[in-house]
Amino acid sequence: MAGRESMDGHTTGTGTEENPRAAIDTGGAGEVAIDTGGAGEVAIDTGGAAEVAIDTEGAAQAAIDTEGGAQAAFAATLVDEWVRAGLSEAVIAPGSRSTPLALALAEDGRLRLHIRLDERAAGFLALGLSRATGRATVVVTTSGTASAELHPAVAEADLAGVPMVVCTADRPPELQGVGAPQTMNQTGLYGSAARWAMAVAVPERSQDGMWRSLAARSVAEAEAGPSGPGPVHLNLAFRDPLVARPGPMPPGRSDGRPWHHVSRPVLGATPADVAAVAGGPGRGVLVVGAGAGDPDAVHEAATALGWPVLADPRSGARTPGPATVAAADAILRDPHAHDRLRPEVVVHLGERWTSRALADWLRQPGVRHVLVDPDWRWRDPDRLAATVLRTDPTALCRAVAETVPEPLAGPEWRTTWTSAEAAAQAAVATALAGRGELTEPRVARTLFDALPTEATLVVGSSMPIRDLEWFAAPRHRPPAVLANRGVNGIDGTIATALGVAVGRGPVAVLLGDLSFLHDAGALLGAAETSEVSCTLVVVDNHGGGIFSFLPQASRLPADTFELLFGTPQAADVCTVAAAYGARVVRAADEGELRAALKEQVGSPGVSMIHLRTDRAANVAVHDRTHRTVARALAELWAPR
Repeated sequence: MAGRESMDGHTTGTGTEENPRAAIDTGGAGEVAIDTGGAGEVAIDTGGAAEVAIDTEGAAQAAIDTEGGAQAAFAATLVDEWVRAGLSEAVIAPGSRSTPLALALAEDGRLRLHIRLDERAAGFLALGLSRATGRATVVVTTSGTASAELHPAVAEADLAGVPMVVCTADRPPELQGVGAPQTMNQTGLYGSAARWAMAVAVPERSQDGMWRSLAARSVAEAEAGPSGPGPVHLNLAFRDPLVARPGPMPPGRSDGRPWHHVSRPVLGATPADVAAVAGGPGRGVLVVGAGAGDPDAVHEAATALGWPVLADPRSGARTPGPATVAAADAILRDPHAHDRLRPEVVVHLGERWTSRALADWLRQPGVRHVLVDPDWRWRDPDRLAATVLRTDPTALCRAVAETVPEPLAGPEWRTTWTSAEAAAQAAVATALAGRGELTEPRVARTLFDALPTEATLVVGSSMPIRDLEWFAAPRHRPPAVLANRGVNGIDGTIATALGVAVGRGPVAVLLGDLSFLHDAGALLGAAETSEVSCTLVVVDNHGGGIFSFLPQASRLPADTFELLFGTPQAADVCTVAAAYGARVVRAADEGELRAALKEQVGSPGVSMIHLRTDRAANVAVHDRTHRTVARALAELWAPR
């Protein structure tokens, strides 16, 4: 937990902790000395002519409020209400205008504090913490461009459905629009990416009846809003003096609960929902991704229906079993699979796969698509869904398993899929094991197989997430797999992983050299703490490997392609990592990679396993592996 930083010695006016009499200059006419030592006496010296003693309850507090105590009390109230709502983590990017809220968080001590110099890294660290804990994380910045630096993390949190309470400090109204430093229009800064936004005026005592409601609602909107979890934005105006001793907070609920407690509705499956899945033709598939619900429930539904499960590693359902299909991308690249494995109904659970081969196969005409979409996210870019079910995927799968009396498809339907899966997995294993050096598909496959169950695998965008999806084989008790696939950017991968490591436990990160360099600043200070265990597995192909798979690679001159898309960097990633204090080891083959993972994953601090690959060779190994799978399927499906 965060240490409590004492606020003793903070001054109000010219008073000090040793002499708590705040002197207020009244323009030379006299001096008002306020004794806050417990007597509550206000002595007014009118130039020596007379002394009038006024004993009034609350006068001392009123004077403190005029010196910033009201906004200090406001900030303390927000923190207390967030604690009542169950929040436990806060990320602060240092700055002056956010002083009242930063001090309140430090003085309260009940939220664990994480200090990051770079606001963009702070935003993604908060995102990772929220992914790990399932609860909103508070993130605080000062005014100006600091608040804009959070926008990438806010955009990702919005589209990925991750709760965050984003607090940006702002200048008071009198400093807006007049060229004051570090001042810009921050109202509505994040646009539609914020689930809910509120621009809060400089706190005044006359408005303290709304303070607890504001804080409690920010959590409710972030975690239980009608569009599902996501970021909320509080733009908080503060006026000098920014350092003040807080006055009393408005009382909270006597039972210790938050001012507003909002629970998400339980979206149970109805008979109509079950009929939408199981009431039609018999040959179907479950396509499952992140957020698909409980993996056991998914497989129970598949067993009841007699359907295969096309399981993305992020779903948690890529486990050995008679319904699991992990090599869907490789299988569905074969044109013969389109007819042989043509479904009549497809049920989509959770987020989409990255596979274009799967997407092309799903676009076949005459297939009925059912989209399970509890948060109304409308993840259907090809506009295939005939039916959209706003129900919890776990509840739906369990209802299907309990309701369907016998499989809808004959045994030959699932057998065709499982035979193709077995042939494809054997072909992939042969193709990738046939060469001594590490290839990028082999790295992804090894990582998914070798990590301990209690670890979390964070996967970067671009090729790492694709290689994991396409080539990782099913395994028992797989590690949790997370990826920033809301906006699908490469930014913030390291900061997100560090947040997951702080909130959940040991983390391994699969990313490329450009993703590493893009977010290397997130390592600042991370290697100096033992509270994280984060191992970066960096596949270094000296540039942007995914572009070698795109038409630009074949249609442009090589030097133009390298300049605009390959973008090799002069920086040495091992040197950069070591400069931030990370332990660096190198691996040249699968044995060395497995040994390094065993040694580093779970060890305190930040480490990097560096793997050298070649972009052109990487394209070749992908092509060779897909050809090997195609030959295996041709043999499997050859007329007997």
